Amino acid sequence: MSKRNFILLIIILAIATIAVLGYLSFWKEPITPTDSGTGTNFFSQFNPFGTKTTSPVATPPIDVSGYIPPAAEEASKAKLVKVSSMPVAGFGIFSKERVRNTTPPILPLTGEVNSIPPAKEGSGSLKPKTEFVTAVRYAAKATGNIYQTFADKIEERKFSGTIIPKLYDSYFGNRGQSVVMRYLKADDRTIETFVGTLPKEYLGADPSANNEIKGFFLPNDIKDISISPDISKMFYLFDSGDNMVGTTLSFLDNKKVQVFDSPFTEWLSQWPNSNTITLTTKPSNSVPGHMYSLDLIKKSLTKILGNINGLTTLGSPNGKLILYGDNNLSLNVYHADSRNSDVLGVKTLPEKCVWGKTSDVIYCAAPKLLGLGAYPDSWYQGEISFNDQFWKIDIKTENGTMILDPTTIVTRGEEIDGIKLALDEGENYLFFVNKKDSFLWRLELK
Repeated sequence: MSKRNFILLIIILAIATIAVLGYLSFWKEPITPTDSGTGTNFFSQFNPFGTKTTSPVATPPIDVSGYIPPAAEEASKAKLVKVSSMPVAGFGIFSKERVRNTTPPILPLTGEVNSIPPAKEGSGSLKPKTEFVTAVRYAAKATGNIYQTFADKIEERKFSGTIIPKLYDSYFGNRGQSVVMRYLKADDRTIETFVGTLPKEYLGADPSANNEIKGFFLPNDIKDISISPDISKMFYLFDSGDNMVGTTLSFLDNKKVQVFDSPFTEWLSQWPNSNTITLTTKPSNSVPGHMYSLDLIKKSLTKILGNINGLTTLGSPNGKLILYGDNNLSLNVYHADSRNSDVLGVKTLPEKCVWGKTSDVIYCAAPKLLGLGAYPDSWYQGEISFNDQFWKIDIKTENGTMILDPTTIVTRGEEIDGIKLALDEGENYLFFVNKKDSFLWRLELK
């Protein structure tokens, strides 16, 4: 080997030795990986009992609907609230006892003197404070299930599991413990009417969602139903041979009493006060209508109004006043004692109104504008739908005050065609159904 090649070999070996020594000087023991809770463990995704991991922060989806939820303060002050989460066939209002929501007392620590006095009953325990508040029950159109909530705090809860599909109409009586349901049989022609009893609730207990409704059926093809003011009875009309028969049914003992019989079959009934049922001919734009009063004590039938085209009516609780409309939807009040009528200056149908319990005011859902149509037929047939405002009308002064225009406060600008208006006992709330979609609403009045 030449001297030159030997020197190059020495240099190469020296460089290699320096490189190896440098690598060894900087090399360290590898660190065993541990689960810090932030990594991804494939198998742990399928192990429900695995190590708890911290979920990554998710980016919320962008709402492109244009809906802006109201602030909490605004929502709590809302006068108009949707009660039901589904279309309803009918509803009932009643007073219900509940445990008052109060802050529990602070119990003394061990060794301290107990400053909480025993209950007066001598039981040694505190008796829960209760209150009577307004509650509402309603029946879902699709299933016939019963739901309920308190009026001051809307918390919808299912109350029954009995299925009655495609429910058309429903009524509640006996403080919400009885329900009347109407629907078509499988032949899509025969009207079936079922009277059911709801199970009782116990104070403080959570209501069951699977309660069974037990009851009985009324005759087929009942034409009309109305509920008494004290909601303890119902009146129904049905064909019997060539006549129309009217019968009362007590929700308390199921006792039936026939109180009406007529060869004329086209009647609509109302039960405005305990002793009187009103009967009005079914309205049509070009047909003169008539209204009669049925005295349940004397069993007498008296004509009240007649020869009014498109006549629709609503009797007052005191039995002295009749709210009625014609084919122009002009609202009038008829005074039974003086036989005079007053024009109220509001255009709507009486069935879109409700009387105050003292018969001095009425609350109405009145359309902003009236389109061209043959009233009331066009509205009944669904050819025309209204966009209502809510009014309070003083009968003595004939002055009207608009309570609310729903489109100004409902976030999505929902239009309402109000039907089945009803007041609670204290007239603090006005409940109604929107004819456009059959949802139940609550309007706070005070």
